[in-house]
Order: sequence, then C-alpha cells, then structure tokens
Amino acid sequence: MLVAGLLLSGYMLSASTWAADEAIANPVTENGIVKVEWQEPKSFRDVESGSEIQSRFEKRTFEELTKNLNKEAAKILKPNQKLEMVVTDLDLAGDVRPTFGATVNDLRVVKDLYPPRITFSYRVIEGDRVIIAGNEKLTDLNFMNSIHKNSTRPNRYENALLTSWLKDTIKPKL
Repeated sequence: MLVAGLLLSGYMLSASTWAADEAIANPVTENGIVKVEWQEPKSFRDVESGSEIQSRFEKRTFEELTKNLNKEAAKILKPNQKLEMVVTDLDLAGDVRPTFGATVNDLRVVKDLYPPRITFSYRVIEGDRVIIAGNEKLTDLNFMNSIHKNSTRPNRYENALLTSWLKDTIKPKL
C-alpha cells in the first residue's frame, strides 16, 4: 500500500510539473528595440528539442534569437525606431535524430541537407508610423561554409541568417 501511495504521489507531482510547463500558444519575446511574436510554434517545421522539455527549449531558443536580433538591430536602426516581427515558421539548422538507447537524449545532426529557414512578416516603426514593412522567407543553403565551424554559440546559423537579413535588407532601406 505504501508503494502504491508513493507511486501515485510521484505521478501527481510529475503531472503538475508537466501542466505548469505547457507552452504558450503564441509566445512574444521582447528585448530592447525588438519584439517578436512566435505564431503557433507547434506548427513550425523544426524547433524540436533533443534533450530538454520542449516548451523550455522553445522559450530559450526564442529568447536567444530575439536577444541577438536586438543586438544587431541596435547597430542599424536609429534611436527612435523599433523592429516588430511575426514569425510564422522556423526550421532550425540540422535535424533531431534518435540515438536508440546509445544516450539518454536525441541528437541534432547538422548537415548541408538541413539548412536553417525562417518565415516572418516585419515592420520597422518610428514613433507611431510604419516606415518599412514586408514579408520574408529566408533560407541559407550555404550555412555550413559561412560560419566559423568551431563556434559553440547556440542557434549560430539562425542568428547569422537574421543578421545578414538585417544588413542586406533593412539597412539599405533606412
């Protein structure tokens, strides 16, 4: 009876942890002059975690991408301008593969075959007027050759894709 009680209480504790960790339907991340709405992440092509709880992985990934966007946008935008984005699809570089018991976690394998992709709409706002707006569908098929391979920064391929978009698309329009 004691064992059954312990199992039941353990199950209830773990169920409450899972319930508290549910993902938000359309999370919004903000950092400085950048605001990003991640529209329906469950429908994104590939934001799959290999080793942690999916909602925590998504939250960390979205926050890190927004933080890097803010850092790069601050170099390009004027002091009274802001960047707002609505991301409708994200495909992280690589693909998560099962290890079939060789390790506890699955692994993200990064190869040329699996480039980073991101689809979004954006607006650059100055005060309360929109000065630039558009839709983008970015892919970097040459991502394996354009980044220092010894870099261990998380989401380095996706960050490079967004940084080059800022420099190549937004900066010339300002």
